[in-house]
Amino acid sequence: MKLRTLFNPWLIFLLLAAVAAAAWGYLRKDADPGSAYLTDEVSRGEIVESVSANGTLNPVILVSVGTQVSGTAVKVHVDFNDSVTAGQVLLELDPAAYQARVSQSRAALESVQASLDLAKANDARSRDLFEKGYVARQELDQTRQALKSASAQVEQARAALADAEVDLRNSVIRSPVSGTVVARTVEEGQTVAASYQTPELFKVAGDLRKMLIHTTFAEADIGRIQPGQLTRFTVDAFPDRSFKGAVRQVRMNPTTTQNVVTYDVVVDVDNEDLSLLPGMTAYVSVELSRLNDTLRVPNSALRYRPKDAEPVKTGSSGGSRSRESRAGGDGAAGSEAKGNRGESKTGGESRGNRESRGGGGGESRRSGEAGGESGGKPGGRHRRGDNPERSVYVLRGDKAVAVAVRPSRTDGRNTAVESDELHEGDILIVGDRVATKGAAQSQQPMRMRMF
Repeated sequence: MKLRTLFNPWLIFLLLAAVAAAAWGYLRKDADPGSAYLTDEVSRGEIVESVSANGTLNPVILVSVGTQVSGTAVKVHVDFNDSVTAGQVLLELDPAAYQARVSQSRAALESVQASLDLAKANDARSRDLFEKGYVARQELDQTRQALKSASAQVEQARAALADAEVDLRNSVIRSPVSGTVVARTVEEGQTVAASYQTPELFKVAGDLRKMLIHTTFAEADIGRIQPGQLTRFTVDAFPDRSFKGAVRQVRMNPTTTQNVVTYDVVVDVDNEDLSLLPGMTAYVSVELSRLNDTLRVPNSALRYRPKDAEPVKTGSSGGSRSRESRAGGDGAAGSEAKGNRGESKTGGESRGNRESRGGGGGESRRSGEAGGESGGKPGGRHRRGDNPERSVYVLRGDKAVAVAVRPSRTDGRNTAVESDELHEGDILIVGDRVATKGAAQSQQPMRMRMF
């Protein structure tokens, strides 16, 4: 019974029919010319040209609080993240030694004050006796010199007392600004030694609702960055959130590292919810220009060159065969290399790329650096008459037809173009499929041998 079921002719027939249908569908799909290409559509939208770099978030004001006197910490009044006001006590040092100095200085002042009183009395008597002729001029001069010396000693003692009182006041460490304690390096009972280099006991940040980003941009990009330009940035702590800022300052002092010249740029940031913390790495994008509701094509479409494509048509776009031959020949290879570089430098880069750059201020990245895709100088301004024509390939019927376009700005993924023959919704060829008809046919004999 089981053998009859296995060799049922109807079952074998149905199995062969299913295999034949699958093979016919596969070959039909492979025979479709459109399936040989990877395609995308022409769209309308905005193109935002920007340059990007990574930097570090910092408070607007960050004060390192040290000590001018040595001593033992007897009381620490604040801890990490505490809010403080200007003049608030942060730390008290043992004041015993400084109180003793104040007492000693006061006693010394009283002593020299008594000497001054005696010198004044002697001077008055000598002057009276000199006028009556009982003492010589020399004795009068000596009493006057003693009076001046006593007066100087009094001033010196007063200065010593003032210095001792200052040291006594400095044994109480106070906050110089209002803000938040972001660092503390002292504990109660610790001995603090003042020296030529003041020890850092606390770090107090100003109002953290306003922060700065310190970043660097390459000299090729710095000419288009101006104070007031809008910026967007992200941080690793909130990868799905975009923050806004504005360029505050472009510093003129250059930094040269391995023959690469960069300039520091400071960005103002609002931090009302206090989500951003000092020291975070920020990935900043500065908006250079924006085109709204413009015709745009993928950069990969500008790079694509099919082997059997028709030459670009000449017409109102002003294209020429010689120009197309340059774009499809040497220009294709060059644009491919430049295009790949530009497409990898988009504003929405992956976290892996961020981590490879590190946390400090890094080399700037330009979203408009797709010189090969746009056909112009990277990041440069384009005029209608100056844009060199390129070609994209539109799938029309069963043929890849070249259409002339004039590219302008790019955001690293898409490029704004002008063309009289290209319209929104046209199907663009962006690449060739890996699977080919030859590969499918090479697998057919293997299927037949199974039966």
